[in-house]
Amino acid sequence: MPFKTLDSLKDVAGKTALVRVDFNVPVDGGTITDDTRLRVALPTIQKLTAKGMKVALLAHFDRPKGKVVPEMSLAFVAPALSNLIGAPVSLSDDCVGDATKALITNMANGGVILLENVRFHAGEETNDPEFAAQLAAMGDIYVNDAFSAAHRAHASTEGVAHLIPAYAGESMRRELEALDAALGTPVRPVIGIVGGSKVSTKLDLLKNLVTRLDTLSIGGGMANTFLYALGYDIGGSLCEKDMADTAREIMKLADENHCEILLPVDVVVAQEFKAHAPSREISIDEALTPDDKIFDAGAKTVDILKDAISKSKTLIWNGPLGVFELPPFDKATVEAAHFAAAQTKAKLLTAVAGGGDTVAALNHAGVSDDMTFVSTAGGAFLEWMEGKELPGVAALNG
Repeated sequence: MPFKTLDSLKDVAGKTALVRVDFNVPVDGGTITDDTRLRVALPTIQKLTAKGMKVALLAHFDRPKGKVVPEMSLAFVAPALSNLIGAPVSLSDDCVGDATKALITNMANGGVILLENVRFHAGEETNDPEFAAQLAAMGDIYVNDAFSAAHRAHASTEGVAHLIPAYAGESMRRELEALDAALGTPVRPVIGIVGGSKVSTKLDLLKNLVTRLDTLSIGGGMANTFLYALGYDIGGSLCEKDMADTAREIMKLADENHCEILLPVDVVVAQEFKAHAPSREISIDEALTPDDKIFDAGAKTVDILKDAISKSKTLIWNGPLGVFELPPFDKATVEAAHFAAAQTKAKLLTAVAGGGDTVAALNHAGVSDDMTFVSTAGGAFLEWMEGKELPGVAALNG
């Protein structure tokens, strides 16, 4: 890979690693409800402390908009991280300044300190050079371990990386290696699954993927827009009718780039969206009533998708095939997920997935741990799939 990793660090005992992490965790009443983002940072922290480095953690929480908002302090994170590490984690009142620098200097080798919310400073989100320089003064090297924030050109994600030697953390490294395996230099044939409610929110994604994949399966509400564009009756289903021309343009672009698009050939329809609502499975050639709404792909569609996956070596997945939150409309997503997981476990497929709904859907199917890599990065994952340069990643290359 073009960036430096922590494996290349030599003779660094006593030096300070300024590590950008993503600790923007979900909280309820001051209690962390999901500590995944803390756990993801542990391999990097442990690798650095094992080398005798002092570790100063940079993170943001919520949107204080450049002002000190006590309710958005990272103070609640320090004890939770300390419990996970099994060692004390001190907390500074700021992320820059002489007092913060003194706290870092006085730490023992292998110590960990959490610096206060970088977004308390207006210079963070504006990527102010002066603020970036103040951050850089806190450490000897910079480590970015927050891929989920890499699509932001902020001082702590991009600016500081140009001022002191920059490295990819363990989580960042794993993410970038997985993404490279999925779209950068994949083993072909490559198939993509893209679902979601609206074509309009994934235009850049679809246009990029049809130029890089061998097969693209489109599901969820956006499949209705493509079916409508082809003249099929979709009843009262969710559909962006004003995007029909765009859908046809995407299909034309796919054809020009020899990317086969898979759309539903049968669907599950119901007249109301609730758990175990009366539903029926019909061919897309059948007429629907105005009250019929498409909520999932049918069995024949899933079989076609499974066959396409079995002929592929690489899968990239973003978005469910149906409204998976309620049964029976989760069936297509769950069945496809189980098949992809089985192919992956059999070492026949490299499967990389990401995006909020995707993570939830794979967790629902119980297969997240069986996929090659599941990204929780959200916006950064989507922008990478859209073919956009991520500032936080590009800065590591320089």
